[in-house]
Amino acid sequence: MTLFAVEVSQLAEVVWVSTLAGLGITATYSLAVFGTGRYLEASREGRRGAAAFYGTLALTFLLVFAGGVIWGVQIMLAK
Repeated sequence: MTLFAVEVSQLAEVVWVSTLAGLGITATYSLAVFGTGRYLEASREGRRGAAAFYGTLALTFLLVFAGGVIWGVQIMLAK
């Protein structure tokens, strides 16, 4: 009777990949929210250059976030 049929290397891989993915997805979404807030603030104050920069930042990180979520779901469905 085998009580422990777990490969430590696979378990370690799950831990570091999930940690990295969790931090990465959280950071990209946070930067998207940050960019959106700064974009709205700059727009209200009439600072077009800053608004364009923060709008681009928000859109870029929102797309990176969406791509990461899609990629993660794709990986889960393939296993």
